Amino acid sequence: MGDSENVLKKQNENAVRWNVILDGLDVGKLTDEFIARLGTIPVYAGSPLPQSEIRRTGSTSFEALILAMKATADAPGYLRKRDAIALDVGVSRARAGVPIEALMTAIRLDFSVIWEAITTIAAPADAQLLVEHTARVWEVVDGYAGQTQRSYVAELARIQAEAANLRQGYLATLFSERSMTRAAMELIAAGLGQDAEQEYVVAVAQWDHIPALRVAIADAHASHQVFTHSLAGDLVVFYPFEKRPGFDAKILYSKLEKLTCGLLGDGCLLERVPHAAAVAATLARLLGPNEQGAMTWSRGWARMARRELDRAGAPGLAEVERALERCGVTERRRLGEAVQEYLLTGSVALAAESLYCHRNTLMNRLKRFATLTGLDPTIPVQAARLVVAWS
Repeated sequence: MGDSENVLKKQNENAVRWNVILDGLDVGKLTDEFIARLGTIPVYAGSPLPQSEIRRTGSTSFEALILAMKATADAPGYLRKRDAIALDVGVSRARAGVPIEALMTAIRLDFSVIWEAITTIAAPADAQLLVEHTARVWEVVDGYAGQTQRSYVAELARIQAEAANLRQGYLATLFSERSMTRAAMELIAAGLGQDAEQEYVVAVAQWDHIPALRVAIADAHASHQVFTHSLAGDLVVFYPFEKRPGFDAKILYSKLEKLTCGLLGDGCLLERVPHAAAVAATLARLLGPNEQGAMTWSRGWARMARRELDRAGAPGLAEVERALERCGVTERRRLGEAVQEYLLTGSVALAAESLYCHRNTLMNRLKRFATLTGLDPTIPVQAARLVVAWS
C-alpha cells in the first residue's frame, strides 16, 4: 500500500472516529449545561424569555452545530438549517430586548459546552484528532454567531423603524388636532413614553439653520427623549424640561442658546407644545441676518409686540423722533443712550454706572427726554411704548 493510500486510509479512519465522537454527544445534556451556564449572565437570569423557549432554541442550535461539524466545510444543507435557527434566535432575542453583547456571550457558550463534552467522550489516543478539528468547531460556532448577529441587527432595525413610525404618528396627531380630550392627550404621552404632567423645552429652526439644530440634538444624552417634528418648512424640537442644576438637559439647552432658532425654555405641558412651537417659530423669524444666538421670549417679546402693532397700523413713535430732531446730534445721542440704558434695568444707579456719568446727570437727561417727547421713561406704561418701539 502506497503512502497516498495510507494517508487516505488514515483520513477516512479519522473522519469515522470524529463522527463517532460527535454521535456520542447528547443534545439534551448539552442543552441542560448551556441553560445552567446561561443563568450566570445577569440579562438572561432576569430575561422575559420563557425557559421553554431557551430550551427549544438551544436544542435546535446544538443539533445544527453538530451536523455542521461532521463536514469539513459549510454545506448548503447545513447553511439552511443554521440560517433558520440563527434567524429564530436573532429575532426572538431582539424582540425580548436582550442586549447584543449578552446574546453573543450566550452563543459563544456553545463552543465551551460542546468542546468540553467532546473532550469527555474522546479517548487519550484521540488527542491529535481533537487538535485537527478544533478550528472547525470554532469556525462552525463563529459562523452561527455571525449569522445570528446579522439577524438580530436586522430585526432591531425593524423594531426601531416601527417605533419611529408609531412615534411620528403620535406627533402628527398632537400637532394636527386643535383640541383633544384629556384621555387622548394621556394616550399620546404614553405612546411617546412620557408622563402626562411632564413639561418641555421647545425650539424651532428654519431652512438653512435646521442642520445645525439636528447636530445639536444628535449628541443629546440617552437619558433624554428628544422629539422632532417637521412643520411647514420648520424643524420643531422639544424635550423634557429639567430644573436640576448640572443635569444634561441644561447642557443641551446651552447648545440651543447658541443656535439661530426660536427657543422657549420655561417649560410647557405636552398639550401646549404645538402652541409653543408656533410662538418659537415666530421668534425665529424675528432674528436679523447678522444676529447671533437663539431668540428667546425675554429677548423677543417686544419685537413680537411691535410687529403685531405695525400689522394693525397702530401709531408708532414718529412724534418722538420728530421731537428729538430739535436737539443737536450730541444731545440726541446722549438722551437716547440714557433712556435705553435705564430701560434695561429700571435703575438710575446702574444706568449711570454703565454710561460713566453721575446719577444726577442721568436723571437730568431722563427729564429732558420726557420734556421733549412727552414720554416719561420712569413711568412704566409710557416706558413700555419705548421698549416695544425700540426693540
